[in-house]
Amino acid sequence: MVFKRLLGSLGVGGPTVDTVLDPGAARPGGALSGQMHLAGGTADFDVEHITLELVARVEAEHEDGESEGVVVFDRHTVGGGFRLAAGERHSVPFTLALPWETPVTELHGQPLGVVLGVRTELAVAGARDKGDLDPLTVAPLPAQEAVLEALGQLGFGFRSADLEYGRIGGTGQQLPFYQEIELTPAPQYAHQVNEIELTFLAAPGGLEVVLEADKRGGLFGGGHDALSRFTVPHEGVAPQDWGALVDGWIRELVEHRASYGSHAVYGHGDGHGTGHRSGPGVGTAVAAGAAGLAVGVAGGLVAAEVVDEIGDFFEGDEEGEEEEG
Repeated sequence: MVFKRLLGSLGVGGPTVDTVLDPGAARPGGALSGQMHLAGGTADFDVEHITLELVARVEAEHEDGESEGVVVFDRHTVGGGFRLAAGERHSVPFTLALPWETPVTELHGQPLGVVLGVRTELAVAGARDKGDLDPLTVAPLPAQEAVLEALGQLGFGFRSADLEYGRIGGTGQQLPFYQEIELTPAPQYAHQVNEIELTFLAAPGGLEVVLEADKRGGLFGGGHDALSRFTVPHEGVAPQDWGALVDGWIRELVEHRASYGSHAVYGHGDGHGTGHRSGPGVGTAVAAGAAGLAVGVAGGLVAAEVVDEIGDFFEGDEEGEEEEG
C-alpha cells in the first residue's frame, strides 16, 4: 500500500514522494528495506533530507481514563543533499535496522491488532512535509513465535493485543511503550486465572518474556495479579521443548506470588520447571499452532476490528499526536 500526498507547504507544482517497502514482513532487530520514489514538480528544488520515522498507535492510561496517540519510536535520515530538477524522477534505496523491541503485528499472517507505520518526511527549500505513510508488518522472532505456539498448544486463546505507553520496572525495556498480548486461560488454569498478559522485550543478547496473571479470588479473598519474567536466548530454538518450558512458567506464575525481582533464566533450572529441557522441538509447536493462537487471531470480530483500526490510523487526522524520539 502506497500513500501519496502533494507537498502542501510548497503549493501546487511541488515534488512528491512515494515510499515502497520491500515485500514480506520484517522482524524485530532485523532489516527494513525499500525504495523512495521522488517526482519533481514544476520547478527545481533542493532536497535537504529524506527521513523515515517509525510510528505506532499507542494507548495511555490517565487518572480520568485512557487515550490513544501516535508515538514516533525510531527515526532515520536516509537521503538528501541533492537537487531534484523539474519533472525529474529519482529513486533512493534504503535499508535500516528495526529496534529489537519493535512490536509484533502478525502471527502466521494473521493481524494481531497492533498498528505500526513508516512515515516519510521530505525537507525541501526549508519546508518539511510528512506526507507518505505506509503500514509496517512485523513477524515474530523465532523464540517469540515458539512461545506463542507453545501457549496455543497448551490451550491458551488469543483475546487482544495493544501497545501501552509506559515502562515495566525491573526490565531492560528501551522503548517508551510495550506490547501487551492478552490471552484467555487454558482449561487447566481457568479456575485459577481470568487471563494471562504476555510482553516480549527483545534485545541483541536474548528475549525477556514477561507474564502477568489476573488471578481469581478465593472464597475469603479477592483476586490479585501475579507477575514473573523469564529470559531465553535467540539461539537454540529448535531443540527446546517449548511446551514443557512455557507450561512450567505458567505453573510458577499461577502458583506463586512473583515479582519483577524474582525471575528465571533459561538454561538454569530453579525448581519451577524453567530450566533447559530436551523434547520434540519447535516443529511440533508450529504444527499445533495453526489450531491454537493463530486460529484465535483469525476468528470472528478480531480481524474486522483490525481492518477498521488500520484504516482510521492511516486516513485519520494525526493532529495532536504524541511523539518520542
